[in-house]
Amino acid sequence: MLLVLLMVSTYLGLNWSSLAAQTVALPWLAGKGQHVVWLQDLIMPLECLQAVAVVVICTVPDLLLREISFFMARSKVLTLVTTLFLMITGVVYLMHLNVLTDVLLLGAAVLLARLDLIRLRLPMNPIGVATGLSALLLTGVWIGQQVHRSGLAPFHP
Repeated sequence: MLLVLLMVSTYLGLNWSSLAAQTVALPWLAGKGQHVVWLQDLIMPLECLQAVAVVVICTVPDLLLREISFFMARSKVLTLVTTLFLMITGVVYLMHLNVLTDVLLLGAAVLLARLDLIRLRLPMNPIGVATGLSALLLTGVWIGQQVHRSGLAPFHP
């Protein structure tokens, strides 16, 4: 399943590289649709940050949920505000930016890799697993980006 995670991350790297290569125009900025080069440079780092966040959430759920529970246990107002903030931010992020498929695909691959590691009965530190899977993921994204740059696989999403 680690090989599946590597293949999924390579596919995502190839996809994100082709998206970054496309022209980005923002109608609300001055110039009415002029090309924004700096936004093209931000696509890959933001997608990689999103991918690492998915890996951390999928590999360290008990530690993450424990910290959120301690924070929310302080008062009912904090619980309500935190829950509303997380839900609204999550829904707007997933629905408006059309990243739901990438997140679901990556989350499934990470959970399958984690299940495979658990089935092998390896002694695992959650932070170490998150670091290792993040490194594997970013390696796959880098491979996909290099394949796109070399022109070996013309990719059109």
